[in-house]
Amino acid sequence: MTELEKDCLFCKIIRGEIPSYTVFENDDVKAFLDISQVTKGHTLIIPKKHLVNFFDYSQEDAARFLQYIPVVAQAIKESDPTIKGLNVEVNNGEIAGQVVMHSHIHLIPRRSENDPISTPHVNNADQYSEADYQAVANAIKNNL
Repeated sequence: MTELEKDCLFCKIIRGEIPSYTVFENDDVKAFLDISQVTKGHTLIIPKKHLVNFFDYSQEDAARFLQYIPVVAQAIKESDPTIKGLNVEVNNGEIAGQVVMHSHIHLIPRRSENDPISTPHVNNADQYSEADYQAVANAIKNNL
């Protein structure tokens, strides 16, 4: 693919201008170790087309690029018998913690409950009535 940005960090990795520890690559995607290694084996999957985040994806883009998530996830799991699970994370937009503005998916192996990872989730169910839930669901449905 030639739809890459000149100054994008991940586009530079795709072009080979910046080295990476590649674990999988084909015409559509590149998967490589995240330099931070939140846990051993932490891997990023990026499309070889510059898309900022999921808001930029067409259905064709999703079909073309996201199909490799289970392929790489399974390879990560099989690479180490101590891996018991995997966090699949996407930070979509700056407000959601996206740092590199090129779509990427984090595959973070989990070995124990004591891994140095935090996945905070807040339960706000007591703040929603059935009408509130239905209004939110309808607003989303109306945009599909």
